[in-house]
Amino acid sequence: MKKEMDDNYGHVLKYTGIFGGVQGLNIGIGLVRTKLVALLLGPSGMGLASLFNTTVNMVFQATNLGLPFSAVRRVSELYQEGDEAGLARYVKVVRGWTLLTALLGMFVCIVIGPFLSHSTFAWGDHTLHFVLLAPAVGMMTITGGETAILKGIHRVGALAVIQVISILAALLFSVPVYYFFGASGIVPVIVLMALATMFATIRISFRVIPLQLASAGRAMKEGTGMIRLGVAYTLAMVVGSLTELVIRSYLNVTGDLDILGLYNAGYMLTITYAGMVFSAMETDYFPRLAAVQGDVFATNETVNRQTEVSLLLLSPMLVTFMVTLPVLIPLLFSLEFVPVIGMAQVATLAMYLKVLTMPVAYVTLARGQALAYLILESLYCVALILLIIFCYQRWGLYGTGVAVTLAYLFDFLIVIGYAYKKNGYRCSATVFRYALVQVLLGLFSYITVCVLSGIAYWLVGGILILLSTCYSLRILRRKTHLWQALMRRFRSSTTQPVSD
Repeated sequence: MKKEMDDNYGHVLKYTGIFGGVQGLNIGIGLVRTKLVALLLGPSGMGLASLFNTTVNMVFQATNLGLPFSAVRRVSELYQEGDEAGLARYVKVVRGWTLLTALLGMFVCIVIGPFLSHSTFAWGDHTLHFVLLAPAVGMMTITGGETAILKGIHRVGALAVIQVISILAALLFSVPVYYFFGASGIVPVIVLMALATMFATIRISFRVIPLQLASAGRAMKEGTGMIRLGVAYTLAMVVGSLTELVIRSYLNVTGDLDILGLYNAGYMLTITYAGMVFSAMETDYFPRLAAVQGDVFATNETVNRQTEVSLLLLSPMLVTFMVTLPVLIPLLFSLEFVPVIGMAQVATLAMYLKVLTMPVAYVTLARGQALAYLILESLYCVALILLIIFCYQRWGLYGTGVAVTLAYLFDFLIVIGYAYKKNGYRCSATVFRYALVQVLLGLFSYITVCVLSGIAYWLVGGILILLSTCYSLRILRRKTHLWQALMRRFRSSTTQPVSD
């Protein structure tokens, strides 16, 4: 039993580390780009870029029919079975549907351009901008379909390479374009980034499985199951993207582009960058969960193990992030973004709730409860919009951070409550104990950043960072063979003879 527990912890830690490490590298390169773009565009330019990016993502999510998610499961099954003929046939179907949905996405973006311009901006006519963004939607859809194929055949290294190429291309494209053209270069940069990512993806994917397309009739017939699986997931993503668009449009109309740029910077720092720990869930955790979804005990064990490791890995990062934000914000952006510090610090508390909620939320999808998953996601999104409006009117930019945390608290309560009642989920005593310690350290950190200053701030903050880090490392060392493996490698390197 002890060996099995070690293996389980080791597996979760390994894949969280692999995907999180790639995401961390991308974030590191992205930070350089963000710093340069912030200097070139300022808060208003970044706010404008966030509006266009959010809109493109919303149309992409609305029209891809869940292919980037649903195709992975069947491709992976055929790959594991060793059915090469079946795999090749199914990949044709996936690519056929991908092409159809890419054309659909471009068409929708063009048709609703006037509506998007009117609903998103309180000034000017931006219809042409949304029409010019249509190719980006189509290329993102093609990239999503090919990425699903690479995930299904477990080409993790290839996916890592594609991500690095994409973020490097974004840096190389955005900085010179923004330098010469300013905010006028936002739309071309989005299209060029989508093109670079698509080209890198299809170059690798076509090399592994050469390009062949199924006929439209065959794709329609054989792909219906895949589409049904992805529709609920797609609708949930659409609701999420639409929520972000509504929030950003509200802040743009009620406030201004500076407020929107500050909100986007704080949201990106807290929500997006913490995603490096969550990046393994869809690729590794979800297939493992789906395999045991019929066994309540095994499901609970899988969920609790993933929650434990994710919580232990993320918590020290959150405390460090919260304490060092006064240094990070001017370093990563500019002094113009200092007002976002308070908003980002309170929003960091939401990540503790997310790490406790996300593994449980996947149970609903693993058991095929598509409607329930959609309802739960929709309730969270409605709560977030209402809370953003309420809190922003009372506390300004800081209130948006409070709203994000309260919305995640609401999401935590409804997701855990549904899983407890309908799916028999039970939080283990271990998860409860780890969460109690780490969440309390997070709350103490937030109190510290609110009430202390000067030497006392950094002294107490440093102690809290050390406590959270040591607590996580002590547990991971005890429950995995990671420490022993590192020590063996260190000893072998120090005892290896040096050649003359």
